Amino acid sequence: MEAMDSVREKKKGFRLIHIMYLAGFGILVFLMFQIVSKKHTSRFKVEQDKITIDEVFFGEFKDYTDINGQVAPIKTIFLDASESGRVKELLIEEGSMVDAGDIILTLENQNLHQDILMSESQLAEKENNLRTTKINYESSKMASQSSLTSAFYTLQQAKRKKEQYQDLFKDKLIPKEDYLKANEAYQEAQALMNIAQQRATQDSLLSETSMKQLDIDLRQMRATLKLVYARLDELNVKAPVDGQLGRLDVEVGKNISQGSSIGQINVLSDFKVSAKIDEHYIDRVRTGLPASLERQGRIYELSIRKVYPEVRDGQFQVDLVFKDDKPDNLRTGQNFFINLELGESKTALLLKKGSFFNSTGGQWAFVMDPGGKSASKRAIRFGQQNPEYYEILDGLLEGEKVVSSGYGTFGNAEKLIFK
Repeated sequence: MEAMDSVREKKKGFRLIHIMYLAGFGILVFLMFQIVSKKHTSRFKVEQDKITIDEVFFGEFKDYTDINGQVAPIKTIFLDASESGRVKELLIEEGSMVDAGDIILTLENQNLHQDILMSESQLAEKENNLRTTKINYESSKMASQSSLTSAFYTLQQAKRKKEQYQDLFKDKLIPKEDYLKANEAYQEAQALMNIAQQRATQDSLLSETSMKQLDIDLRQMRATLKLVYARLDELNVKAPVDGQLGRLDVEVGKNISQGSSIGQINVLSDFKVSAKIDEHYIDRVRTGLPASLERQGRIYELSIRKVYPEVRDGQFQVDLVFKDDKPDNLRTGQNFFINLELGESKTALLLKKGSFFNSTGGQWAFVMDPGGKSASKRAIRFGQQNPEYYEILDGLLEGEKVVSSGYGTFGNAEKLIFK
């Protein structure tokens, strides 16, 4: 009973199940290690003569960019139709040289001719009214003067008679009634004299006012007619400046509306070069920046004259002008490659530009390992760039070599093995 009631002690140490757990865990760790190791050491074999390798070096970094410029006239004057009308005649062909004032084409406008006839008729009517008013004024003035003269002498006679009757009445030689009648006749003549004076003054003022208004109307009519005649002259479309008739969008018989663009004149006294620049540089480009181009072995200096702020299709436009000399026989439409200086030159760690940049976005590159049999992926920090070189700020040393050709076929490789 004692043996049966005694407690059995558990065996200590590893059992089979523990060994199986440890073996499984070891296999799992090994597999994970292989996966991680393979991921971090993924390799790609490449033939060395099929890639481009460039060396990092210290040198002068010129802060510039290449742009493609096109020669254009220094100024373009657009021809707009000042008057509407139908094209009657073309006198100068597109591409011809013109002098200021040359008639390029003529228009005809029947409505404008009718306006001229109406204005001339109204002007003639105003002139006739003014002449009639002047004649009436002279007649009225003479009548007023005549009435005034008659009233004056009537007043003088009445005054003398009154004075005579006054003396006679004092001496009691005439009845009082005769004296009173003479005095009343004098007062009446005096009143008629005042009325005649007022009438003459009013008639004069009225006539003068009427003639002044007619003179104003007449001047306005003449000014209006002058403007209409000027409009008639606008039917002759003339060259405003000396230059070349570069474009003419008209044909005989075509109706032209007022204000519409019908052509342009290129002023060829000088030239400019128009170019488009990537919007990446818009904050760095300003008027006055120097530039240069090479033609026939000679360098010509330019500078930016105008920067257009509008961006289209990822580019903005600038105009450049020659500083001193310019190439001979410049022609509108010629294309030149231009170096535009964006800043001062400096000494920097440089790497020749390559297509690898498009694959990495400038974040990393394959750098050749010591011995030259492989290249490893390395993070790199780039600075500015020009058409020839990248500026290296961090990640590379002088003398190191970089695979600069494209990485499109390397996949996710961390290391290149040369064969």
